[in-house]
Amino acid sequence: MSESVGKHSILAEAQSPLSEAVRKVQREVAVPDRDGLHARPVMRFVDLACKFQSEVWVSNISRRGERLDGKSPMQMMLLEATQGCILRIEASGTDAPEAVAALAALLEAGALGDASTG
Repeated sequence: MSESVGKHSILAEAQSPLSEAVRKVQREVAVPDRDGLHARPVMRFVDLACKFQSEVWVSNISRRGERLDGKSPMQMMLLEATQGCILRIEASGTDAPEAVAALAALLEAGALGDASTG
């Protein structure tokens, strides 16, 4: 079963007759922050991603496009995500739609910047 919603797509697959449906969701987001994703923003992203049960994967489709673990700070740093890069956020699990929506909103709001400055 597949459903397309805006810039992201939702796929549901039945694991077995006795299990809940696993949902897969993906969305593409541009990095708005002037400094891109450096250590602090990566940790904010990872902290939020870890609140969800779903697996979270991120790809920098403006560069190499490698699919990296969105819950791993070390892998997220490998994205080399500078301002304007397009990231594809993917999640797979029962709370995948919520995970992708929250992570995309965090990026789109520019809420990853250094909150201690100002």
